[in-house]
Amino acid sequence: MLRISLLSALLFSACVAPRQYTSAADANLPFSSGVLIGDTFYVSGHLGLDKETSQAPADPTVEAGLLMDAFAATLAKVGMSMDDLVQVQVYCTDLGLYKTFNTIYRGRFNDEFPSRAFVGCATLLRGCRFEMLGIARR
Repeated sequence: MLRISLLSALLFSACVAPRQYTSAADANLPFSSGVLIGDTFYVSGHLGLDKETSQAPADPTVEAGLLMDAFAATLAKVGMSMDDLVQVQVYCTDLGLYKTFNTIYRGRFNDEFPSRAFVGCATLLRGCRFEMLGIARR
């Protein structure tokens, strides 16, 4: 009985935990860049955009680096890092870029990697080749 009560209390506290929203880079967009609930941070999809043109750079390696920079910056807003990620989803318009992406991705973690899906898709916004979203936990 105590076990059920404790589980119920934990589930209830997770449901009523205050939410902290981080603003999107473009305030005109109808979503948050992430939502922190308790110790769990849900990170919205991020793109690797050139800051001057707001488009994908010509080089996919540069794009992947910009994507990782943007993702890390969002995590930092709530005091987290790439090493706090527990699950990541990557969307890619060209699965032939799998190795290119992994080269950049691998360099952003210390030891352990989060679980991950690498999903092929037809197109992404602003001509990007990659989009990444994830879940981090303290």
